[in-house]
Amino acid sequence: MIKGFFITAPSVVHVGEKFSLKIKVLGEVYDVPAGCYYPRSPQLKGRYNISPRGIRFKDNVLSDWHETVAIESDDSYDGPPLYSFTDCQGVFEGDTRPIARIEDLSFSQPGFHFLTVREPSTNATGLSNPIFVSKEESKERLYWGDIHCQTFFSDGLRNPEELYSFARGEGFLDIFALSDHTESLTDRQWDYFADVTNDYYRPHSFVTLVGLEWTNSKLGHRNVYYPGEYGPILRHDDPVYGRLEKVWEAAREHDALVIPHHSANAVMGVDWSLGHDPQVERLVEIYSVWGNSEKSADQGNPRPIHPKVLNGEKKGQHVVDALARGYKTGFIGGGDIHDGRPGDDLHSLQEQPDIYRYLWREGTMGVWAKDLTRKEIFKALYDRRVYATSNVRVFLRVEVCGAFMGSMIQHSGTRTVKCMAASEVPFATIELIRNGVDIRRLTPNLKTFDWSFEDEDSGSSDYYYVRLTRADGEMAWSSPVWVFQ
Repeated sequence: MIKGFFITAPSVVHVGEKFSLKIKVLGEVYDVPAGCYYPRSPQLKGRYNISPRGIRFKDNVLSDWHETVAIESDDSYDGPPLYSFTDCQGVFEGDTRPIARIEDLSFSQPGFHFLTVREPSTNATGLSNPIFVSKEESKERLYWGDIHCQTFFSDGLRNPEELYSFARGEGFLDIFALSDHTESLTDRQWDYFADVTNDYYRPHSFVTLVGLEWTNSKLGHRNVYYPGEYGPILRHDDPVYGRLEKVWEAAREHDALVIPHHSANAVMGVDWSLGHDPQVERLVEIYSVWGNSEKSADQGNPRPIHPKVLNGEKKGQHVVDALARGYKTGFIGGGDIHDGRPGDDLHSLQEQPDIYRYLWREGTMGVWAKDLTRKEIFKALYDRRVYATSNVRVFLRVEVCGAFMGSMIQHSGTRTVKCMAASEVPFATIELIRNGVDIRRLTPNLKTFDWSFEDEDSGSSDYYYVRLTRADGEMAWSSPVWVFQ
């Protein structure tokens, strides 16, 4: 029985530009058993669908469905009114699930638009993410990614090929990277990871990054991402790279980025007093399946790391604590998933171990970049032109004194903060944060808004960012803008 749809569209197009709508038809969630002797990868019934942790690979797409759906929007929509899944081919050879890419859609008028997919017999519907249609071709576009995922080589599910295939063909991501625990990998396996990452890279279509997770619980977990086709493997139990300073040194040598994550966790979080390298630590993963590390539960965090998840959170290790130290870090959302479903996790439905019932929806990042290539995506990450969400494709642009999120500027006088946002679910609140304190809160109950706020000169240097919360509780955080006198 149909339960709904998972549908995505490009977040930015221009008037008259042809684009595609990606769609999965959803049913009941079920465990996919493990199998072997298949001639190639990926397959749905793969060899690595069960982990020693007790996690099982789950699917929620109907196994076989050949009905027709209606595609609806406003009067400026130009595209197919119907789509039939009669001859649908899924993600891989022999895949009969209703997963499709519907081509040749466009809009004739600028502004925000949404697409509704409806199955006439059951009236089941799905609403797309917001599509911003510009009058002319945009100089940069909004792309979506998750660059934090584990494989069966450590404590996750599925192999690298299966995960890249899922991220592209079922999670509908534009950007993806594996960041497995390198302590579980041999040198030869690391070469294989890099090779698979490069095999799946498709300029202008699907960007992959060579990445790893340096897993030192005493010093804090760090993910490392290289801009090109290769970089050295860094392990915390290595005689050389067991020190945080050496990780930063290697990153500087190879022009890599180092991104801390689940910083607030009591067991494997980040002690910000141990230092910071502003050249390579330009981002922090503020949100993942573990929860929200922005601030503590006592400060009003609605999604803190649960006390039953590795002892919960530790005060002083939140992102606002790093910002208070003067660290200039932008924000991304990441999956840190172990269930083999980048971009569309089902972690909370895992039966074992008990820890998984206390996890949250995975995170993703929105990236404003000139093009969907490794060079431009990596540059946007370096420039902090990114923001974090709880895996919802909220459109978000924030400027302070005309400077885009992630910028550092000098300015005297009144600071003008501008925020343009849109979502398929109305926004319950929009909050402006200055130096870790909420200074303005609106309750718009709107799907789209364009807001401007004048903040008086405080006489000091300040940082600003915006936090959005939808009516369904899903969230987004812009990267900060730092204003210096």
